[in-house]
Amino acid sequence: MNRDDFAKATGVSRETLDAFDRWRELLVETSAHTNLVSRNTLDSFWERHALDSYQLMAHVPSDVRLIADLGAGAGFPGIALALGLRERGQKARVVMVDSVGKKVAFLRKVIAELELDAEARSVRVETLDPAEGFDLVTARAFAPLNKLLGYTAPLLKNGAEGLFFKGRQYRDELTEAGKSWTVEYDVIPSQTSDGVILHIREVERVR
Repeated sequence: MNRDDFAKATGVSRETLDAFDRWRELLVETSAHTNLVSRNTLDSFWERHALDSYQLMAHVPSDVRLIADLGAGAGFPGIALALGLRERGQKARVVMVDSVGKKVAFLRKVIAELELDAEARSVRVETLDPAEGFDLVTARAFAPLNKLLGYTAPLLKNGAEGLFFKGRQYRDELTEAGKSWTVEYDVIPSQTSDGVILHIREVERVR
């Protein structure tokens, strides 16, 4: 997949497409000296990273105003969501959280250059305050589901929903998480891999 294929698959404007391309350029430049993503995935940026992240936009409600992206890394899916929300004309802010300083520095550079309604925080995810009023929580390749629910339960119980990328072994993760959590969820097939997106609606710790 290349830039044109991504444009056809998403229908984004030329302005948004250019922003994705600039993000890709910054990623390639920075990856020459800083390990942000696996180097062998840079050549497949448009499908492996951009489209994989952007597919979440089909599941982001139109009334969402504040999103937390956990373990944001190089901005997948946080930067893609911020670009998608702007493309859609939706006033929503994306808070990207990562405990690795060099990744947060990269995110801040991208956010500033692309003038996104977003911020990057160098904090641990469990320090997020549910009182901020997050509507949506996302995570990609961040933690096993059991741990992820532990981190996000305070946000989910305060009204947020979760969109979590999971690989082909997601059923095993659901089984393991079911020992500690009662979860209401939907399974959304991924457009770009044999994995899925878990849409978490409610969660309660098993008593």
